[in-house]
Amino acid sequence: MLAAQLPQVIIENYEVHEWRHSLAILRQDFPEEFAEVVDVLSRFRLAKSWITVGGGRKSKVSEWIDGALLQYGWKPKNFDTKITVDADIYESPTHEVDCFKNRVALEIEWNNKDPFFDRDLNNFRLLFDLRVISVGVIITRSDGLQDIFDELGRGSSYGASTTHMSKLLPRIQGGGGAGCPILVFGIKKSLYADHL
Repeated sequence: MLAAQLPQVIIENYEVHEWRHSLAILRQDFPEEFAEVVDVLSRFRLAKSWITVGGGRKSKVSEWIDGALLQYGWKPKNFDTKITVDADIYESPTHEVDCFKNRVALEIEWNNKDPFFDRDLNNFRLLFDLRVISVGVIITRSDGLQDIFDELGRGSSYGASTTHMSKLLPRIQGGGGAGCPILVFGIKKSLYADHL
């Protein structure tokens, strides 16, 4: 089913999962945003130098994807959310979405602590319920990349308690995103470029 809706380059290089018809929504209701995400993912390569150099505040992976989407007008977005009941106002804080455009929220979780997935899914849930977003997208890493990290002597920096597909899927399957349509891309080994 997914193979019929995505270009071959995406199917070959990403582990893709969807919930609540997210791919159909993104393709049909947001064709421009869909094309932009596909273009960015198609051009992405995982440089060896990004893995061998120690981390900082933001990974090179996140910087590259953010920068490529920014050229299409995607931007980080904070939402000022509150709920009013009669005269009472209740703050309902959300965190900043990494990349946002036209009701599509996209998060990049390359190598954070795995509770960041809970934060992202809760954010998607709330923003969807408030009718601010129509679909949430998460880009993370597939489990298979661990072999490369281990070979490069960086396996401990990409440990079991960091963000990767095995930590994300049970959270979504358990209802972490509630009714929000969610599309997930996991970066696979085939995107690894040891010459970069």
